[in-house]
Amino acid sequence: MTAPRIGVIGGGQLARMMQPAAINLGIHLRVLAQSPTDSAAQVIPDTVLGAHDDLAALKAFAAECDIVTFDHEHVPTEYLVELQEMGVQVRPGPHALQYAQDKLDMRAKLSQAGIPCPEWAEITSDADLDRFSAIVGYPLVLKTARGGYDGKGVWVVDDRDEALRVIKEIVASNTRVLAEELVPFTRELAAQVARSPQGQCVAYPVVQSLQTNGICHEVISPAPNLSDERATSAQEIAIKIAAALDVTGMLAVELFDTGERIVVNELAMRPHNSGHWSMDGAVTSQFENHLRAIADWPLGSPAAKAPLSIMVNLLGGDLGDLHLAFRHVMARDPQIKVHLYGKDVRPGRKIGHVNLIGSNIDDLKERAWHAANYLTGVIDE
Repeated sequence: MTAPRIGVIGGGQLARMMQPAAINLGIHLRVLAQSPTDSAAQVIPDTVLGAHDDLAALKAFAAECDIVTFDHEHVPTEYLVELQEMGVQVRPGPHALQYAQDKLDMRAKLSQAGIPCPEWAEITSDADLDRFSAIVGYPLVLKTARGGYDGKGVWVVDDRDEALRVIKEIVASNTRVLAEELVPFTRELAAQVARSPQGQCVAYPVVQSLQTNGICHEVISPAPNLSDERATSAQEIAIKIAAALDVTGMLAVELFDTGERIVVNELAMRPHNSGHWSMDGAVTSQFENHLRAIADWPLGSPAAKAPLSIMVNLLGGDLGDLHLAFRHVMARDPQIKVHLYGKDVRPGRKIGHVNLIGSNIDDLKERAWHAANYLTGVIDE
């Protein structure tokens, strides 16, 4: 068996973190990046410069690959069909990826498949808004159907006038408008699965995530105080979605937990922030299983190495050079694992994360947050 040449479209940190797994598996990884300073371009020697929405660049890049996968979901679907027509395996395929690209398409498909979702509607007129608000009331949530991430493209509106202003803004950006009920969730969960073209599927422990300004900041695996029955239900939802959409590779299903029900918030068909804990806390990381899945190799065990894992994202702050803080963090806690993305520091930007495994949640949270806060300059002792 010859290892496939795998191309990753997008040069962000997800592509960067695929490289160690690719090296261990003997896979030649190449990346299509916009700049030689992109996160992945710094560590993957076979880097091609080009834009993800430039068809000629995509074709030239894919011509040297056996399989193409993604660091993000923003490649135009019609371009991916053209890559398939060239004989390149696109995984996940455009038939699946469209549901991660367009939230309205996703809501319609999941509702059709019987997957629990918030109440939702497409808004094309003032009358649509009035009908929907009469059902769910205010406040309600408005989203751009395409292009939003990390809290961008999402608004909570308190009344009709505010809703109409936001809808006008969304329409001006040339995308459709999705309205949803404001789910009274008590916490956010995520269920991740890896699925191969043959349908083999493995499920990771369900995790709890904490957001700061719409950006994932902390992940605990497994989710504390989640019964086995509810955890299994969340995993079954993710497995059902992966099969219904014919996903190949990693699928992350972001969930709202209301205490009484679990409903789907968002989908990502790639490695995901909620799975970074698996780099140090699982038998097989999400990055390795993504590569194994798209190569159609048997999947690795997603089992946890320890009773608990915690990941805390490093969000850019006042400290420009994170390495200045390494000596203190490493000396204070040799078990901390630091993963940096090679990015310039900007306020609120994801520039890395720390992982820690153990058995006492309070101890893990104190240690992981101390390391993250020291690395980003929030504290200095």
